[in-house]
Amino acid sequence: MRARAYTLLEVLVVVAILGTAAAMVVPSMSSAGNLRVQAAVRELVADITFAQSDAVAYQSRRAIVFYEGEGRYVLCEVRGSVIDPDVDALFDITRDGARYEVVFDEDRTAGAAIIEVDFDGDNILIFDELGGPVETATGDRPSSGGVIRIRDAIGQTFRITVEAYTGRVLVERE
Repeated sequence: MRARAYTLLEVLVVVAILGTAAAMVVPSMSSAGNLRVQAAVRELVADITFAQSDAVAYQSRRAIVFYEGEGRYVLCEVRGSVIDPDVDALFDITRDGARYEVVFDEDRTAGAAIIEVDFDGDNILIFDELGGPVETATGDRPSSGGVIRIRDAIGQTFRITVEAYTGRVLVERE
Protein backbone atom coordinates (compact mmCIF):
# COMPACT_ATOMS: atom_id res chain seq x y z
CA MET A 1 0.00 0.00 0.00
CA ARG A 2 1.28 3.40 -0.99
CA ALA A 3 1.49 6.32 1.49
CA ARG A 4 -0.32 9.44 0.38
CA ALA A 5 1.16 12.88 0.99
CA TYR A 6 0.81 16.44 -0.21
CA THR A 7 3.08 17.65 -2.94
CA LEU A 8 5.25 20.70 -2.51
CA LEU A 9 3.07 22.58 -4.97
CA GLU A 10 -0.10 21.86 -2.95
CA VAL A 11 1.56 23.04 0.28
CA LEU A 12 2.77 26.26 -1.41
CA VAL A 13 -0.73 26.99 -2.73
CA VAL A 14 -2.26 26.57 0.74
CA VAL A 15 0.42 28.78 2.35
CA ALA A 16 -0.15 31.45 -0.32
CA ILE A 17 -3.92 31.40 0.31
CA LEU A 18 -3.44 31.64 4.09
CA GLY A 19 -0.96 34.48 3.65
CA THR A 20 -3.39 36.40 1.45
CA ALA A 21 -6.22 35.87 3.94
CA ALA A 22 -4.00 37.05 6.82
CA ALA A 23 -2.97 40.15 4.86
CA MET A 24 -6.64 41.08 4.50
CA VAL A 25 -7.62 40.34 8.12
CA VAL A 26 -4.77 42.01 10.03
CA PRO A 27 -5.46 45.61 8.86
CA SER A 28 -9.15 45.29 9.69
CA MET A 29 -8.30 43.98 13.15
CA SER A 30 -5.90 46.87 13.81
CA SER A 31 -8.60 49.38 12.85
CA ALA A 32 -10.89 48.02 15.58
CA GLY A 33 -9.08 50.18 18.17
CA ASN A 34 -9.52 53.18 15.89
CA LEU A 35 -13.25 52.51 15.70
CA ARG A 36 -13.51 52.20 19.47
CA VAL A 37 -11.90 55.59 20.19
CA GLN A 38 -14.14 57.07 17.50
CA ALA A 39 -17.08 55.66 19.47
CA ALA A 40 -15.96 57.70 22.48
CA VAL A 41 -15.71 60.82 20.31
CA ARG A 42 -19.17 60.22 18.81
CA GLU A 43 -20.67 59.67 22.26
CA LEU A 44 -19.16 62.92 23.54
CA VAL A 45 -20.35 64.92 20.52
CA ALA A 46 -23.85 63.45 20.93
CA ASP A 47 -23.90 64.44 24.59
CA ILE A 48 -22.74 67.99 23.81
CA THR A 49 -25.55 68.26 21.27
CA PHE A 50 -28.00 66.78 23.77
CA ALA A 51 -27.03 69.29 26.48
CA GLN A 52 -27.45 72.14 24.00
CA SER A 53 -30.85 70.85 22.83
CA ASP A 54 -31.99 70.19 26.39
CA ALA A 55 -31.13 73.77 27.36
CA VAL A 56 -33.31 75.06 24.53
CA ALA A 57 -36.15 72.59 25.16
CA TYR A 58 -36.42 73.37 28.88
CA GLN A 59 -35.32 77.02 28.64
CA SER A 60 -32.82 76.29 31.38
CA ARG A 61 -29.04 76.32 31.40
CA ARG A 62 -27.13 73.08 31.05
CA ALA A 63 -23.48 72.31 31.66
CA ILE A 64 -21.02 69.52 31.05
CA VAL A 65 -18.26 69.08 33.61
CA PHE A 66 -15.21 67.34 32.13
CA TYR A 67 -12.48 65.58 34.09
CA GLU A 68 -9.06 65.93 32.46
CA GLY A 69 -6.84 62.88 32.60
CA GLU A 70 -9.89 60.65 32.86
CA GLY A 71 -12.44 59.41 30.42
CA ARG A 72 -15.42 60.88 32.21
CA TYR A 73 -17.85 63.78 32.23
CA VAL A 74 -21.15 64.70 33.88
CA LEU A 75 -24.14 66.52 32.36
CA CYS A 76 -25.63 69.00 34.83
CA GLU A 77 -28.49 71.37 35.32
CA VAL A 78 -27.29 74.88 36.15
CA ARG A 79 -29.13 75.95 39.31
CA GLY A 80 -26.95 78.80 40.50
CA SER A 81 -23.53 80.36 40.21
CA VAL A 82 -21.73 77.17 41.30
CA ILE A 83 -22.06 73.90 39.40
CA ASP A 84 -21.66 70.85 41.62
CA PRO A 85 -21.81 67.59 39.61
CA ASP A 86 -22.70 65.63 42.74
CA VAL A 87 -25.82 67.75 43.32
CA ASP A 88 -26.69 69.17 39.88
CA ALA A 89 -26.27 66.10 37.67
CA LEU A 90 -29.10 65.43 35.25
CA PHE A 91 -30.76 62.05 35.43
CA ASP A 92 -30.68 59.71 32.46
CA ILE A 93 -33.97 57.91 31.91
CA THR A 94 -32.26 55.44 29.56
CA ARG A 95 -30.09 54.27 32.48
CA ASP A 96 -32.87 53.64 34.99
CA GLY A 97 -32.78 57.22 36.24
CA ALA A 98 -29.10 57.16 37.19
CA ARG A 99 -26.90 60.26 37.11
CA TYR A 100 -26.02 61.39 33.60
CA GLU A 101 -22.36 60.57 34.00
CA VAL A 102 -20.38 59.04 31.17
CA VAL A 103 -17.29 56.97 31.84
CA PHE A 104 -15.37 55.68 28.85
CA ASP A 105 -15.18 51.92 29.26
CA GLU A 106 -11.72 50.44 28.57
CA ASP A 107 -13.02 47.64 26.35
CA ARG A 108 -15.58 49.74 24.50
CA THR A 109 -13.48 52.86 23.83
CA ALA A 110 -9.87 51.57 23.62
CA GLY A 111 -8.68 53.36 26.75
CA ALA A 112 -9.83 56.80 25.59
CA ALA A 113 -9.17 59.63 28.02
CA ILE A 114 -9.88 63.34 28.02
CA ILE A 115 -6.43 64.90 27.98
CA GLU A 116 -7.33 68.58 27.59
CA VAL A 117 -10.37 70.75 28.24
CA ASP A 118 -10.42 74.51 27.84
CA PHE A 119 -13.60 76.57 27.86
CA ASP A 120 -12.63 80.10 28.80
CA GLY A 121 -9.94 78.69 31.10
CA ASP A 122 -12.28 76.20 32.76
CA ASN A 123 -13.25 72.52 32.43
CA ILE A 124 -16.98 73.28 32.17
CA LEU A 125 -19.01 73.87 29.02
CA ILE A 126 -22.18 75.88 29.77
CA PHE A 127 -25.13 76.45 27.44
CA ASP A 128 -27.68 79.22 28.00
CA GLU A 129 -31.41 78.99 27.37
CA LEU A 130 -30.91 79.61 23.65
CA GLY A 131 -28.32 76.86 23.31
CA GLY A 132 -25.35 79.18 22.99
CA PRO A 133 -22.18 78.64 25.01
CA VAL A 134 -21.63 81.20 27.78
CA GLU A 135 -18.63 81.98 29.99
CA THR A 136 -20.23 81.59 33.41
CA ALA A 137 -23.17 79.84 35.02
CA THR A 138 -25.15 83.03 35.66
CA GLY A 139 -23.64 85.51 33.21
CA ASP A 140 -24.80 86.43 29.72
CA ARG A 141 -21.39 87.00 28.15
CA PRO A 142 -20.90 84.57 25.25
CA SER A 143 -18.13 82.03 25.56
CA SER A 144 -15.16 82.26 23.24
CA GLY A 145 -15.70 78.59 22.51
CA GLY A 146 -13.41 75.82 23.55
CA VAL A 147 -11.61 72.59 22.92
CA ILE A 148 -11.68 69.03 24.22
CA ARG A 149 -8.94 66.60 23.22
CA ILE A 150 -9.35 62.85 23.53
CA ARG A 151 -6.49 60.37 23.21
CA ASP A 152 -6.59 56.58 23.14
CA ALA A 153 -4.08 54.11 24.58
CA ILE A 154 -1.95 54.05 21.41
CA GLY A 155 -1.71 57.84 21.13
CA GLN A 156 -4.35 58.60 18.53
CA THR A 157 -5.79 62.04 19.33
CA PHE A 158 -9.04 63.76 18.36
CA ARG A 159 -9.78 67.45 18.85
CA ILE A 160 -13.40 68.47 19.48
CA THR A 161 -14.03 72.19 19.07
CA VAL A 162 -17.16 73.97 20.28
CA GLU A 163 -17.50 77.28 18.45
CA ALA A 164 -18.34 80.56 20.13
CA TYR A 165 -21.89 81.95 19.86
CA THR A 166 -23.40 79.01 17.94
CA GLY A 167 -22.06 76.04 19.88
CA ARG A 168 -21.34 74.27 16.59
CA VAL A 169 -19.24 71.16 17.20
CA LEU A 170 -16.31 70.25 14.95
CA VAL A 171 -14.18 67.11 15.17
CA GLU A 172 -10.75 66.57 13.69
CA ARG A 173 -8.04 63.96 14.03
CA GLU A 174 -4.69 65.36 15.08
